Amino acid sequence: MAAAARLWRLRRRLAGPVAAACRSSSSSAAPPEKLTLRRQAEGVRSIVLNNPKKRNALSLSMLQALKEDLLHDIKSKELRVIIISAEGPVFCSGHDLKELSSEDDVKHHSQVFAVCAEVMTLIQKLPVPVIAQVNGLATAAGCQLVASCDIAVASEKSQFATPGVNIGLFCSTPAVALGRSLPRKVALEMLFTGEPLSAHEALMHGLVSKVVPEDKLEEETMRISRKICKSSKSVLALGKATFYRQMAQDLDTAYKITSQVMVDNLTLRDGQEGIEAFIQKRKPVWSHSQDEKK
Repeated sequence: MAAAARLWRLRRRLAGPVAAACRSSSSSAAPPEKLTLRRQAEGVRSIVLNNPKKRNALSLSMLQALKEDLLHDIKSKELRVIIISAEGPVFCSGHDLKELSSEDDVKHHSQVFAVCAEVMTLIQKLPVPVIAQVNGLATAAGCQLVASCDIAVASEKSQFATPGVNIGLFCSTPAVALGRSLPRKVALEMLFTGEPLSAHEALMHGLVSKVVPEDKLEEETMRISRKICKSSKSVLALGKATFYRQMAQDLDTAYKITSQVMVDNLTLRDGQEGIEAFIQKRKPVWSHSQDEKK
């Protein structure tokens, strides 16, 4: 009995420190990694899709994180261009199918597609150019993301596909972006068969802007970004908005819209500064305001 009592007291003394150590270990556990990483330097914002274990799937949480990163301090005079890239061998595999597997959760499904459409359209509404830096496979909504960006630079190993038809879920929303980036018959072959385009095929058909060796991908993307940073932010914002606006119009209306925008452009301080600098053969000095007029 005495031995049993001593053992019981020993267990009581040890229980406190062990429980405290367990609580400490639990509280000091590393927080989950962020789904996206955002950094900015010298006018260039880099947004990295950071969930390679799930092939950077566009889950609702990933879409919300991407939207937040795109909109963060968007009116900052320092921000000139945004680059979207990804960790791992897959740029983006599209929607997280586990979120779409329940037949009953229609409300959640609707939210996923609504937020996805919001992010895709937001990219073209932003006042700065958005570049996709693709190094790997981009499928379904991932391919949609590439097609929605203003510029896309891809490595030679990259591929692009809309394979939803093969699992019974036609890529209808990706088709919106694809149909506006590719010739109709090329887009429909992708959508009907699910077969991928190689990087060079994507370049030939206009889905991407440049194809470079993998070891030159970041260098080329930054070269384009630095070139953009040298231009007037106000002029680029006006030009980007006008480009997408006129694309939805008939030819006569498009010319009417853009003719007026050219006149408006001349009222911007940077519009006059650029012309005067060109005539005087000097480097222009851009203003910091997006809408400052002379």
